[in-house]
Amino acid sequence: MADYRPLDPQVKAIVDAINSSGAPIYADMTPEQARQSHNEKAPLLGAPFVDLPSVEDLIVASNIPARLYRPIASDDALPTMVFYHGGGHVVGSLDSYDTLCRQLAVQSGVAVLSVDYRMGPEHRFPAAVEDALAAYRWTVAEGTAKNIDVGKVIIGGDSAGGNLAAVTAILARDEGLTKPLHQLLIYPATAAYPDSASQLAFAEDHVLTRRIILWFHEHYLNYGASDHTDFRWAPLLTSDLTNLPAATIILAECDPLRDEGIAYARRLAEAGNEVLLKVYPGMTHPFFSWSGAVDKAKEAVSFAARELTSAAG
Repeated sequence: MADYRPLDPQVKAIVDAINSSGAPIYADMTPEQARQSHNEKAPLLGAPFVDLPSVEDLIVASNIPARLYRPIASDDALPTMVFYHGGGHVVGSLDSYDTLCRQLAVQSGVAVLSVDYRMGPEHRFPAAVEDALAAYRWTVAEGTAKNIDVGKVIIGGDSAGGNLAAVTAILARDEGLTKPLHQLLIYPATAAYPDSASQLAFAEDHVLTRRIILWFHEHYLNYGASDHTDFRWAPLLTSDLTNLPAATIILAECDPLRDEGIAYARRLAEAGNEVLLKVYPGMTHPFFSWSGAVDKAKEAVSFAARELTSAAG
């Protein structure tokens, strides 16, 4: 299916440069090669590095690496967002999301706890979900030791991380944990299969292609298992979406994940939750990480930061 939405000129220049570079895509790499490529390239289009009063690497929930960004030079307990990075549950790291987490922290005044959850193919579904929930559980139960205001915890993430944030909100409710103040979902993956109109419309000639999406699935999901019917993989399958945190959902118009993000926003609203949906025209996946080169990406990061500030009260 043809791409029926025009790309923003700044985004088109980036996409054209990537497509004409001749560099291999993730689907033509091993997971190790893809991770190295992501770590090298992810920061290139991000906002400039900003220094913070405190950035600490730590271990949460016994064995999960994480990084805590504190934007204020104070020992006061701060509202905190538990953040799950994107990367299809296969690539992405604390380092590749470092500049974005710094920007969100400094612009919002909210601390950010970035979680280095397990990924496939070494650790297949539901390993990432288990780590995401464990990190949130640790934050609300033991975060005071790191000057986290455990009564003001937000969850968020982009793409695969948006998926984990959405699922964590559901599991936290079902487990009776402290309810997150808010959920920030940036083009979250929510559907069981990549078969929506936007998945087909933007299947090629974009940064996130159908081949790459299927490559991610191949390396994270279990062979022959019923993972596609599990709501922890696809939160749109959840029968009960009531009593969840208010959500800010940021989508890109020219993104394969657009339609499932819209569908999830609709389902949350129909279940009685407060939802703010913002679709950025002419943007594509993963524009939110391109705020150093794309004006609308810079706007989106600032918008997200304001939502965090507002949620934190």
